[in-house]
Amino acid sequence: MAPSLPILSGREVVRLFKSLGWQVARQSGSHIIMVKDGEISTLSVPEHREVAKGTLRSLIRASGLTVAEFIDTSNE
Repeated sequence: MAPSLPILSGREVVRLFKSLGWQVARQSGSHIIMVKDGEISTLSVPEHREVAKGTLRSLIRASGLTVAEFIDTSNE
């Protein structure tokens, strides 16, 4: 069974991805666009009070991490 995702706000998700080397490139409306050197994909993090679990799972997948790796990072 896949590990359970934590409930995080958009700002918390941005903070976690920053700790993994991603940088905020710009903000477009309520979405924060993040980039990382050497990565083709960009992450579009919604700046909501609570990011939907499916959205968070999609962002984790796009970043090249597994859910378990992301959760380990969030627990540090």
